[in-house]
Amino acid sequence: MTQSSVTRRGFVKGGLAASALAALAGCGKKSDDSSASGTSGNSSASYDENATIKYYISNPDCIDHYNLNEDQGTQVGYMLFDSLTDYDFKTARLVPNAADSWEANDDATKFTFHLREGAKFHNGDPVTSKDFKRGWTRVVSPTYGVKSAGVLDYHLGLVKGHDEVLAGTTDDFSGLECPDDYTFVVNLTSSYADFPYVAAHPALAPAPQAAIDDPDSFYTAPIGNGPFQMDGSWADGQYINLKRFEDYNGDDKAKPAAIQYNIQKDVETAYREFQAGNYDISVVPSAQIADAISQYGQSDDGYTATPQKQVMTGAELATYYLLFNVNDPVLKDADVRKAISLAINRQAIVDTLFNGIRQPASDILPPALDGYVENAWPYAHYDKDAAAQLLDKNYPADASGSRGISLQLSYNPEGGHKQIMEMVQADLQAVGIDATSDTREWSTILQDYRSGNFQSGRLGWTADYPIADNFLYSLFRSGSGDNMSGFSDADVDAKLDAARSTVDDDKRIEAMKEVDAEIGEACPCAPIMYYSHLTVASDSMLSYYFDAGRRNHVEAAEKKKA
Repeated sequence: MTQSSVTRRGFVKGGLAASALAALAGCGKKSDDSSASGTSGNSSASYDENATIKYYISNPDCIDHYNLNEDQGTQVGYMLFDSLTDYDFKTARLVPNAADSWEANDDATKFTFHLREGAKFHNGDPVTSKDFKRGWTRVVSPTYGVKSAGVLDYHLGLVKGHDEVLAGTTDDFSGLECPDDYTFVVNLTSSYADFPYVAAHPALAPAPQAAIDDPDSFYTAPIGNGPFQMDGSWADGQYINLKRFEDYNGDDKAKPAAIQYNIQKDVETAYREFQAGNYDISVVPSAQIADAISQYGQSDDGYTATPQKQVMTGAELATYYLLFNVNDPVLKDADVRKAISLAINRQAIVDTLFNGIRQPASDILPPALDGYVENAWPYAHYDKDAAAQLLDKNYPADASGSRGISLQLSYNPEGGHKQIMEMVQADLQAVGIDATSDTREWSTILQDYRSGNFQSGRLGWTADYPIADNFLYSLFRSGSGDNMSGFSDADVDAKLDAARSTVDDDKRIEAMKEVDAEIGEACPCAPIMYYSHLTVASDSMLSYYFDAGRRNHVEAAEKKKA
């Protein structure tokens, strides 16, 4: 790995504390320092202002920002929408975006954002505070100008009026105030010092009136306020085309003229298209990462691609894990879940399939986050004998080694998941668990995860914002839209809520460590490995930046003139 986890953690750590204190002290002001803008920092007069960046993605679940719930749609969302704040991984700072500045009251229950004046939507409408209220209401309301109910309302769970809007009894979000066109006030039910990080999520961007007037059209051709606008509608399963928004009033207009998102069902096909010169940016199949580095060269920092240093392998704020349905008749037994986790040889997976670039996971939290403690989850390591001992309690092995346990692993086979799950399957067979594969389209599997219609399966979580709360609360708090395991523990819920309301940074981080360890003891999932980039840019790209939060900064990409 080109970036060590220790270095990366230290890099992020200072910025998180400083940014939280700035938010509370009313210091979230717009900076004139161009390094905070997220641009490449390697500008060249020879880049092509008329270039189209051809980019591989798999088919998104949604590109309408109210429901940007997975990373493929979110990639598109970042280009179409500007939220109030943004996190700059280069400077490890929370920075202004659609808001010029913000301040909080003393107990972090009220945040006042001052919007950038003169901003426009892609249809020419001015961006005002009422548009943010409209956009945030769409995230929570099951009926207000949305094609179907979303799953991201938990981001706004502490905003006053959330429960009433979610229940559909009103669309007047009482905790959101618009005293004038450029002032947006957010009132919370309890202290939440990290809230300015939440406000960076692209789902919390503004929505124009058009989103209410014609939600079906908005769903496939969203009208945003970001550096790019839709060029036509999303062709489901085929492509999404964007073009530069010439009236964008952000810090910097987009450098390329257009983005062509080419949708492929599998990484292998996309990489062949890249090798043929048809794509500028692609994921590299894990089995070919060593060959790709040999052929194209490896990025110096893991995040920035330049000619001859084109393969990016930097550590990400993301964890790959085996999801358990804790309400399943077999998996409701915590000892079975713990045994499954202990049976997985994580090091063999990363060495065999990823040439050691990825890191085995010993916690659901990735190392770059404040609150991470190495080996915090006691069953997130390989110990075949300990797994067998746990299973012996209720499922002793017969003469053939079988324990009479059947486990179905659900996953989409593309993107290297098949190879990972086959190794997990073999590990489970080795301790007497009869593991079978259920391979289908990702969107169908995701629906089953949400409805609880599964036994176990692969899943990954990329930080929406770089704080431990985004993993622990999102994945394990009762009632969270992303809690697909069904895990529910009143004590964990209370501790998560208490940690969220702790204004002091150090005390909040310690509280998150405590609840993380408690969740790990219950083992509602089996962390397998931490993600790293496996992404390559063509040598036509003078500079391209892909940050640790998996945001692709295509707006700042520089492509050679033909």
